[in-house]
Amino acid sequence: MTFSGAPEQRGATRAHAARGALDRGARGVEGNTRLTAMTAAVLLVLLAAEGVTVLQIRPLLTPHVFIGMLLVPPVVLKILSTGYRFVRYYSGAPAYRRKGPPQALLRVLGPVVVVFTLVLFASGIWLLFVGRGGLRDNLLLLHKASFVLWFGAMAIHVLGHVLETARVAPRDFYGRTRRDVAGAGARQWALAASLAVGVLLGLLLVGKAGTFFGA
Repeated sequence: MTFSGAPEQRGATRAHAARGALDRGARGVEGNTRLTAMTAAVLLVLLAAEGVTVLQIRPLLTPHVFIGMLLVPPVVLKILSTGYRFVRYYSGAPAYRRKGPPQALLRVLGPVVVVFTLVLFASGIWLLFVGRGGLRDNLLLLHKASFVLWFGAMAIHVLGHVLETARVAPRDFYGRTRRDVAGAGARQWALAASLAVGVLLGLLLVGKAGTFFGA
């Protein structure tokens, strides 16, 4: 009797281990989704503030530069979190394959948003360090053109993700849902650290705001 039950016991053990691995994979996907969503929520607020400065850019140039620099580390964090999901999905990680990709339009639009974002921020930062001349004029044109293209792509991107972001972003801050997935504190600290670095960058470079238009 003891020996006849051994295969069943081993089968049950393997099934339990498989379920544990499945649960760990699903929790990893959920943790990544939460980090992406909470970072996106913060970025929406900061981007809205930055958008206000664009309406009257010259008198609001100082806050424009400060908020722009504040945005850089959270933007990097967001790109890293979504990039991690991208790599895990296309490398065949089972949990990420079960989660599935975004809708087709959003999947195509994602890399476009990333490219326009990098061009927009890189050209804006570069403008803080170049003097008068043709290079500055070309950079300013690139910055303005990339903003227009970025805004259109980002508008579609936000509309496609806003409901999921609103649903998922608070989960690490509510006691009941916070305990569902380990690592809530680490995710919150990662976001807080990105904002702290952004504040530091803003304070370091806001003094160069006057050179943005070649003043």
